[in-house]
Amino acid sequence: MSILRQAERCIANHKTFEALNALASRPQSSQLLLQAQEAANRISSGQVKSPIDGQLVAVKDNICTADQPTTCASNILGGFRSPYTATVIRKLQEAGAVIAGKTNLDEFGMGSHSTHSVFGPVKNVKGDRTDPVSAGGSSGGSAIAVATGQCFAALGTDTGGSVRLPAAYTGVVGFKPSYGMISRYGVVAYANSLDTVGILARKSSHVKQVFDIIKGFDDHDPTCLPTRSRTRIAENIGNHGSKKQLRIGVPLEYNIAELEPKVREAWLCTLERLQDQGHCICQVSLPATKLALSAYYVIAPAEASSNLARYDTVRYGKQGTANGSAANVLYAISRGHGLGEEVKRRILLGAYTLSAGAIDNYFLQAQRIRRIVQRDFDSVFALQRPLSKLKGQNSASNRVDILLTPSVPSFPYPLASLANRSPVDTYSDDVLTVPSSLAGLPAMSIPIRMARNSCIKAPDDELVAGIQIIAQYGNDDILFQVAQTLESEHED
Repeated sequence: MSILRQAERCIANHKTFEALNALASRPQSSQLLLQAQEAANRISSGQVKSPIDGQLVAVKDNICTADQPTTCASNILGGFRSPYTATVIRKLQEAGAVIAGKTNLDEFGMGSHSTHSVFGPVKNVKGDRTDPVSAGGSSGGSAIAVATGQCFAALGTDTGGSVRLPAAYTGVVGFKPSYGMISRYGVVAYANSLDTVGILARKSSHVKQVFDIIKGFDDHDPTCLPTRSRTRIAENIGNHGSKKQLRIGVPLEYNIAELEPKVREAWLCTLERLQDQGHCICQVSLPATKLALSAYYVIAPAEASSNLARYDTVRYGKQGTANGSAANVLYAISRGHGLGEEVKRRILLGAYTLSAGAIDNYFLQAQRIRRIVQRDFDSVFALQRPLSKLKGQNSASNRVDILLTPSVPSFPYPLASLANRSPVDTYSDDVLTVPSSLAGLPAMSIPIRMARNSCIKAPDDELVAGIQIIAQYGNDDILFQVAQTLESEHED
């Protein structure tokens, strides 16, 4: 199909699936078609810029674009336009990609179901069901835009699972790279030490095409890995050598009681298929996993409470009306009206854990747990953590190349039922994605399609479970190797 025809189909789907609320804003269709036509002309004349030249890519609305609003789905940033464009957007545009629009999300990326948005919830309609289910969060708009063919690929952000959880719920591929691989310059901060730009697409090969474009050093972002460190990582992986037969780890702690039977079945069937191909399946233990979620919900809100202090309606944000009250009252009124309930909850939680009386018992303890979680992962991977100062710690022959786990314990909940769930119940949806985020590891959720009575593919009556692949820091490419193996299994 020609690049122009693909663009026309995506634009038609914008209207067809408008009720799902995936896009918060988008350019005029004529502008998108004009850019697609220019790309088609380049392709026909042999001057193609990149493999994604002319492809429509949607962008989560917490990534800055100078020519479109950046609101983070928050009332306090209503109508805000950034004076500059994020590095990842600039790289996409230089590669010829067409920015299809800004996608809906949980406000400031805080949520697991894309319901905490000033634009309203993102809806996920499965098969013949008329009642919508959760799209996952916080990058639910990006996931739905990909799943419904409104774009070739989409960018999201992943702090504790915000790309992988929506990918699992919508049946697409969701990739979180190693921390620092992609520049965060122009990404509105939630938790600086955890935030990562992620990619969603229908195929892992499409994700790889986008990843190859947007990764790389950026001197605007101090957390972005410098070229020298990237060279060390590549040398470390090269010295380890490539393998056709992998050792795949199965962490005991991920087989939790809350895991739905069909999700567990998809996990086991995926492991059986990989074993049939000659890969070795190994049982491993990550003892600190059970502490990871609690540590995450101390660290992330603490960083958020600091980051969101800038929305004081003086530097950023819309001012409320205080009717002549004192300045501190105006500040409180503006933030009270401009920020949603979930954001306020996390600001308060974070402010408390950073307070003088609580920081030792909460924030510092959470940071210690984070280090233990990282050491747990390092102890099971055959590849040594490339930037670690500890040498020779992974020489044992029983170490593994990747870990394979479920992405999320359950299938998506009906949207109507989410109002009855407590915040703590909602936070627990991230229990399987948070550990790799704390350790900064690359992870990918891939869809495993299965019949309702077996794990053999059955397109007419199927369930889709998200299966997560986790690799050692810097070894992002091995995820694509495994994903393509599993995708080819389903296509056969």
